[in-house]
Amino acid sequence: MPERVRESRGYGQQRSGALSGLLKRIGLAEVYNPSMLPTLRPGDRLVVKYGSRVRPGAVVLLRHPLQHDLLIVKRAVERRSGGWWVVGDNSQVRNDSREFGAVPDDLMVARAWVRLRPPRGPQRSLRPVLPWVFSAVRPLVVLPAGRSGTASASSSSLTSLLSRLSRRLRAR
Repeated sequence: MPERVRESRGYGQQRSGALSGLLKRIGLAEVYNPSMLPTLRPGDRLVVKYGSRVRPGAVVLLRHPLQHDLLIVKRAVERRSGGWWVVGDNSQVRNDSREFGAVPDDLMVARAWVRLRPPRGPQRSLRPVLPWVFSAVRPLVVLPAGRSGTASASSSSLTSLLSRLSRRLRAR
């Protein structure tokens, strides 16, 4: 099953000045595949900034190197001679640089800032809504530079980082 992301650009009404320029550079993308689990689930939406500088550890929206009409979401691991080495956080899915190599800069579309998680089905009481409210909007974590470029290493470091963050959130 090919991986895909649907994007929407430039939210808001026509505005003048700097706000208009900012709104043209911000958009939404919807995740369809499990390649970024546990960070992103199918159905999650991403607030992305077009033209933003890619940094190691950032979640990015890019054009698939072998199929340019297909947008995918991956984590930028490191800069190499041919471009960016990108991997998914889910080591079971191999639709990343292990399959197609480094991705040239001109195929990088946007950097993801925030994950928006939609509610799972209709809720009849307030009790299941409260946990969703606190987990629905999360900034995406930029992993520290200097970690290994393998998917298993990225998954384990991501998992440990997320578990530390969730422990911190539960403690408050």
